[in-house]
Amino acid sequence: MPESLRITAAEIDPQLLTLPWRVPLEDWPSENIVRLPKGISRHTVRFSELSGQVVAVKETTETMARREYEMLGALRRLEIPCVRRVAVIADRTLPTGEALPSALVTAHLSFSMPYRALFTHTLQPSTATRLVDALALLLVRLHNVGFYWGDVSLSNTLFRRDAGAFAAYLVDAETGELHEGGLTDGQREHDLDLARTNIAGEIMDLAASGRLDSDVEAIRIADGIVSAYRSLWAELTAPESFDMTEAWRITERVRRLNELGFDIDEMAIQTAADGTHVSITPKVVDAGHHQRRLLRLTGLDVQENQARRLLNDLDEYRARTGRSEEEEEVAAHEWLTRVFEPVIRAIPFDLRAKLEPAEVFHQVLEHRWLISEQREQWVPLAETLSSYIDTVLRHRRDEATIMGPPTETITAAVRTTSPDEVEGDWRDFV
Repeated sequence: MPESLRITAAEIDPQLLTLPWRVPLEDWPSENIVRLPKGISRHTVRFSELSGQVVAVKETTETMARREYEMLGALRRLEIPCVRRVAVIADRTLPTGEALPSALVTAHLSFSMPYRALFTHTLQPSTATRLVDALALLLVRLHNVGFYWGDVSLSNTLFRRDAGAFAAYLVDAETGELHEGGLTDGQREHDLDLARTNIAGEIMDLAASGRLDSDVEAIRIADGIVSAYRSLWAELTAPESFDMTEAWRITERVRRLNELGFDIDEMAIQTAADGTHVSITPKVVDAGHHQRRLLRLTGLDVQENQARRLLNDLDEYRARTGRSEEEEEVAAHEWLTRVFEPVIRAIPFDLRAKLEPAEVFHQVLEHRWLISEQREQWVPLAETLSSYIDTVLRHRRDEATIMGPPTETITAAVRTTSPDEVEGDWRDFV
């Protein structure tokens, strides 16, 4: 007689009990499998559906499953981009009583893609560079909170589009360690060396399978994470000295850190004994400066580069409408209801799985700049939107339905509004 399951879950979901836990994961029936692309893994991994969301199920030992479950919870509390933990399933057995591995269940990140799914035929140099830059920023964020990854690679990362760039999310925390006192230089360098080695191997693997553009050099791309990481880390942590007459450099340093998406928790400032020089050492809190500002002003929770782009459009709107700094929150509400939301509502329902709303808005702004340059005159947003839908959006693949949950699990049906219907909302302002 099989023993009962032991389930540890962050959220109670009765549908957890309906999955075939008494069957080895590699033998799960097709009705329990959602076919999505996945990265290379040393474990058996399958995607399934649970209460309207797609989940990833990984077989491993109970010790490793519980360890990773706790680590993902800790990283989420630290606001690190990573997959969300769902449950650990232990005491799995075959109907005959033979033991099966435990399973870790995590939520699949909607609109995310493994690096192999980001290109159709061959990996272009620009795409490879943007992936590595995103991974470098993620590694800096992890090291900044004292997390040693121990298995840095493209395969252990998911990517979401972020206003022309990519945002990287940690998928596999199995080998990770969280150090409250921070990491030593040796630990950081070891992680960085692992990243370089693994990325070079992954790029070479693409070359062997004929999926690499001839202009992409594996070693150069792998070296790119080292230089990108070192530049970011130095900007975040390196002390700086300057003459007392150059006090403006304190503001400049804060501005550069904000542009990278980081906020300042505190800054140690030390003056020289003769009063001629100042030394500063910033203490940086985690990234998300623009995300937090946009969330505070509008309630929109988006990627960092998307937030920067939306905030730029908000600032332009405020300038056009003559809103002062003191009226920022009023202007933000007007921009949200009269500019952003009408654009999103105007997207036909059957196209809403193509891209996330914030990415759509970013691309609409890019499209307006492009066609305005071609026509040598500023094109209204309503006209831009119609052009973007017909010439760009309709021809994209559905990144939500291919890479994540079906469309109907993402959003409830909303009446589709044509650009003509909503043009009056923004005619006077854009």
